[in-house]
Amino acid sequence: MILIHWDQPAACVRTIQRFAELDEVGQILVVDNGSTTENQQRLATAVGQAHLPIEVDTINVGFNSGFGPAANRGWERWLADPEGTEWSIIAPHDALPADNTIGLMLDAAEANPSAGLLCADVGDGQRPMVDHVFGPILVPATGVAGFEAADYPHGTLAMASRTCLSRVGLFDERYFSYCEEADLGLRAKKAGFAVGIVRGAMVENPTVSTSTPMVEYLMERNTILLMLEHFGRRKAAMRFAIAIGQLIAGTFSSQRRTPYWSAHARRLAIVDALKGKWGAPSEGIWQEAS
Repeated sequence: MILIHWDQPAACVRTIQRFAELDEVGQILVVDNGSTTENQQRLATAVGQAHLPIEVDTINVGFNSGFGPAANRGWERWLADPEGTEWSIIAPHDALPADNTIGLMLDAAEANPSAGLLCADVGDGQRPMVDHVFGPILVPATGVAGFEAADYPHGTLAMASRTCLSRVGLFDERYFSYCEEADLGLRAKKAGFAVGIVRGAMVENPTVSTSTPMVEYLMERNTILLMLEHFGRRKAAMRFAIAIGQLIAGTFSSQRRTPYWSAHARRLAIVDALKGKWGAPSEGIWQEAS
């Protein structure tokens, strides 16, 4: 399995220990996404002292490349091993699965031969879908157990098949973070793979480490890219107009603001989308986030 780590060694060690307890996990690859030298050392020391029953290896990216690109570095190593497993588990550094989560996900994969991407259940009673104008959204769940079709897997804990990724490719690194799962899910479905959530395969994600302005920026900018890539210029233009309308409405009314509201982040996202600037966020949003 692959864990994406960024400057949270204590949380990452707890997650490593949790996955190491599960029979279905044979080894763990930690992709360090530009943590400080001190936090890399803390993580390495804690892992060494944990006396884990499975192998833990590390890739140091060297800078914050975003969740998608970091995941790709792990997937590339996994795919390069011809003896590797058919399914790869991927999660952030603070995901905590229940005892039977991975087993239930593997059972769902076996019961659905066309499955290419699966995700665990965060217990919110919703499933990830992509609206052709608004982009990634959550809608009420239709099932209570087993596989439930969705447009994309959320990133709290996901599994991808070797067959699927070999055919459709990895995360599009232009997204950096946010919406990359939606893009990959839509590509997988277009190629004929089933995508879904496994009800009852529970996972907790206690913290959100990304800053509020950064979430606002990435969601706004990347949703426009998603519309452009999958639904064409007309739908992207509609989403662009909605973004401007939401910015104006939120500026004058706090009741119209998102949970991650930042007018500056929204303005910068709209400008960068108009310029076609994707990938790592603009310096201006990093400064606000710091």
